[in-house]
Amino acid sequence: MTNFNSTNDEKQLEQFMQRIEANDKIEASDWMPDEYRMTLIKLISMHGMSEIMGALPEKEWVPKAPTLQRKLGIMAKVQDEMGHGQLLLRVTEDLLVPYGKNRADLMQDLFNGDLKFHNVFHMETKTWADAGIIGWLVDGAAIITQTDMLKASYGPYARALQRICAEEVFHAQHGESIILALVEGTDLQKAIVQEALDRWWEPLLMFFGPASKETTGSSKQDLTIKYKIRTKTNEEFRQIFFDKYIPRIISLGLKIPDPTLRYDQDSKLWFYEQPDWNAFKKIIKNQGPRSEARLNLRRHSYEYNSWVRDALSTSSS
Repeated sequence: MTNFNSTNDEKQLEQFMQRIEANDKIEASDWMPDEYRMTLIKLISMHGMSEIMGALPEKEWVPKAPTLQRKLGIMAKVQDEMGHGQLLLRVTEDLLVPYGKNRADLMQDLFNGDLKFHNVFHMETKTWADAGIIGWLVDGAAIITQTDMLKASYGPYARALQRICAEEVFHAQHGESIILALVEGTDLQKAIVQEALDRWWEPLLMFFGPASKETTGSSKQDLTIKYKIRTKTNEEFRQIFFDKYIPRIISLGLKIPDPTLRYDQDSKLWFYEQPDWNAFKKIIKNQGPRSEARLNLRRHSYEYNSWVRDALSTSSS
């Protein structure tokens, strides 16, 4: 991180923070402190890789989707997610210029375990209901966090999110459609949805991250709020998710797999059983149920298709 000792650096930092407080948009070519740049790189690259890795759980269900219509729908969703990932890695690439790095370096960081992706995409997708849960609740959780950042102080990220959030709404509707069809079907189909919800509930809680830096020793969420990249804490996002989705889940005749869950009228907060945050740490360190298999698949695909990148590089030179 830059050490702001000189008068010039202190003045630049002061002017930068004045722009942040005035809700100005920071562009890639603008001066920014290293702390701000690194916060953006970590956040946006993780978001981008989560989109790319997040396409893999649903990709597994493309050949097994129950109807042609469902097959086309999930194929379109996978295509969208890959597009989101490429867009976000391009945004990250501009921030990497001072360090002489590019998208290829980000991919290697992913393969080396230096670049993380969301915990939910390390999980297994055992049934067709899992595809519905991912679209309805996982993408629903993503929409909550991403719409908060539509006014992020970093202009390129905020503009990329406009397209991404618009498409994620369709993804959530796609997932909800799958779930509705199943819960309105046979008793067995509804039971499959309940079983999927039971397995996905804890990963969904983990999706937003720990409530405080004391849990992990990290202050990343504090930095994103300090620089107005987002406006809410992890726990505030989780409470918004509860407010939105718990009534919907219950209305479908499904049960939340947490007997301690309750809503407190005085505080207007949901109280719930904390997920296993030690397990969370292992999962995001690529020790989840499907971490190795999905990373191997992405690595193989990246290496197998290297000739495409080489051809494009040659034709543009």
